[in-house]
Amino acid sequence: MATDAKINGAPERTRMILLGTKFHRVRKTVQLICFIVFILLPLFDVVRFDLPRQRFYFFGAELWISEFSIIFLSMMFLWILVAAMAMIYGRFYCGYLCPQMIFSEAANTLEKRITRLVNRKLSKRGPGLRRMLAIALFSVVLLPASVFVTFVFVSYFVPPADLLHRLLTLDIRTAGGIVGASVTLVTLLDFAFLRQRFCTAICPYGYLQNMLADKHTLQVHYQDEEGKCIHCEKCVLACPMGIDIRLSSHQLECTHCAECIDGCSTVLGRMGREPLIHYAWGDAGKSAAEERWYRRIGLRDGKRVAVLALLLIYASGLSVAISMRQPVMVRIMPDRITLYTKGPDGLIHNRFRLLVSNRGKSQARVTLSLAGLPACKILGVEDGVTLQPGETLQREFDIAAAAAAVSPGVNHLSILTHVEPAQKDGLFAETFIAPMETHPPGGPENKQ
Repeated sequence: MATDAKINGAPERTRMILLGTKFHRVRKTVQLICFIVFILLPLFDVVRFDLPRQRFYFFGAELWISEFSIIFLSMMFLWILVAAMAMIYGRFYCGYLCPQMIFSEAANTLEKRITRLVNRKLSKRGPGLRRMLAIALFSVVLLPASVFVTFVFVSYFVPPADLLHRLLTLDIRTAGGIVGASVTLVTLLDFAFLRQRFCTAICPYGYLQNMLADKHTLQVHYQDEEGKCIHCEKCVLACPMGIDIRLSSHQLECTHCAECIDGCSTVLGRMGREPLIHYAWGDAGKSAAEERWYRRIGLRDGKRVAVLALLLIYASGLSVAISMRQPVMVRIMPDRITLYTKGPDGLIHNRFRLLVSNRGKSQARVTLSLAGLPACKILGVEDGVTLQPGETLQREFDIAAAAAAVSPGVNHLSILTHVEPAQKDGLFAETFIAPMETHPPGGPENKQ
């Protein structure tokens, strides 16, 4: 077992870490996985906002600001997922998944090990000198760690390659460089002074979770109706937040990390007794391990079933919307400022506007063709347009026809769009305007 000299950055009672016990081992494994995921998400565009380019990446799909409906579905899905987790599993996110908690505990462990190393190597020096040296070494390590964490965090909003260039050039003049430097400073101060106090003094999600909890929410529960507690206080010493779970299961500082469960089970287990602290659904006191499987996953009442059903509906709708999304967006709009013009060649021209956006990751080519009015032809984009990934092009083109080949007034036609690499062809129903004195095809004026 190891001890911490500080809790939340302030000298208080010693904290005991019970290495190798059940929940501690599971929690540290989950935190390691979350740390790796936290680093990889922006690199592979799983979930990332690209503020300079106004893009939102969700599981590899590049969503543009014009695709607000899909972005809205994504945000609603994530919000309901967070709310459902808080309602069903309580503060599980705080204790197992939260980056703030992971890095705060890492800072505590690092500070403890540096202090222990300095005390061992310089045992003959005065305590004041050893303390100052430990603080200096801790600060030397904390600065690059803060830069790294900031780099990963800001990568969720700025492309990592661009951010790396700004970091290597020590950019503090542009908006991106100033934001990076500011976040680095905040991160450094957080890891140096706040740590777990951030969870109780600043973090809004902790308050939200407590608001969503009810009598069926998973929590760490202390139950000692028969007075079997031996008052060893191992549960208090093991708590990362420095609280006494025996006072209440609803303390704001409790993150449901289960370190107190390990502490109690370690001591009472040596005596052949069951622990007095365990995970339980609400205040009923019944251990979560004793519940049926469908109740353990959260299906305990109609409210939870409804929330999970709503989450499934949003997930299904989001999956369908992303799967139906075309990488290349094509829009065609008629320019009706001038209904038609007559060219020097005697042809009647109607002006149209083509807007193409390549939202994919490879070069694309768009070609146009006509249907429904064989006498017409396309002028201006006969060879199509080519777009690089992320590029948007706007082109104006004409549809022209001989006056004798179209009917007076409104003629209906279709503009077909073909995209390579292959995606579903588009069809735009448009109209061709001809002057009213135009003679229809096959009229008496056209007969010989």
